[in-house]
Amino acid sequence: MRRNLNSHVNLAVPFLLAFMLALPTICGAQTTKYDEDQSLSSTEAHVGKLTGHAAAAKTDYRRYCAGCHGELGDGEGAIAQWLDPKPRNFTLGRFRCRSTRAGTLPLDEDLFNSIGRGMDRSTMPPWNTLTAQQKVNLVAYIKHFSARWLSEKPGEPLQIPAEPEVTADRIRQGQMLFQKLECWKCHGVAGRANGPSAGVLVDDQNHSIRPYNFVEDARPKCGGTDRDLYRTFMTGLDGTPMPSFARDLRPDEAWSLVFYLRALQPYNGMNTKEKQIARQLGLKPINPNASLPDAAPAVPQQ
Repeated sequence: MRRNLNSHVNLAVPFLLAFMLALPTICGAQTTKYDEDQSLSSTEAHVGKLTGHAAAAKTDYRRYCAGCHGELGDGEGAIAQWLDPKPRNFTLGRFRCRSTRAGTLPLDEDLFNSIGRGMDRSTMPPWNTLTAQQKVNLVAYIKHFSARWLSEKPGEPLQIPAEPEVTADRIRQGQMLFQKLECWKCHGVAGRANGPSAGVLVDDQNHSIRPYNFVEDARPKCGGTDRDLYRTFMTGLDGTPMPSFARDLRPDEAWSLVFYLRALQPYNGMNTKEKQIARQLGLKPINPNASLPDAAPAVPQQ
């Protein structure tokens, strides 16, 4: 009898230990559920006169977003393993398309615009079938995944100066800056995304990532206008190897780089003058081994 009792006790001990070890996990899960409910009820987004509420977007997020970005917003949705590029991990609170300086949180409007615009050359479509209210609710829902919004405020938006006239001097200056800033190492000497570093680039989660190909007829991920390109140079794309050049470029130089890169693109209705000037100049791909002047050539003031 005593032997059987000891046997039962010996068998019970591992189960008791396992239960005791599981208690923190169980309690942690309950705390997480409580925190989740609290976060959903308190997180808001503001775009124009609209106020978004995270709780109101729960159904839309599950219907339209969770398959890629995951129920937890960690980028590990049911189909994420087959996607390239990989979906954004919202828990990190890092976003590529922002109007704020590198390393800072985006404005609510930045996330709102990304939802409506989509991400070209990815599986993220433009969600223009959603109402403005649905989109601003989704912005709030995205924000509730990251604790950064509890302790940080969005950065100050970049002030973009008026766009100057496109001239041959500006395109030549832009070409020199393309070489000086070593843009060619990723984007290639002719902008074809075949630079020596292009094949080894990874994002902040060690996923392979490709540089933008300016020669393809594709819209840049964060928008295709001249102002969008200018903003990308000056804010960078957080979570990617594309840095901010705000400390390296004067505003007029950034515009020159915009015009040069426009000259590399196919005719698209927004670069007619740049293409004409490039043809007149006989513009050729840069030579990375060529020596550069100490300073960018001055552009005559207009």
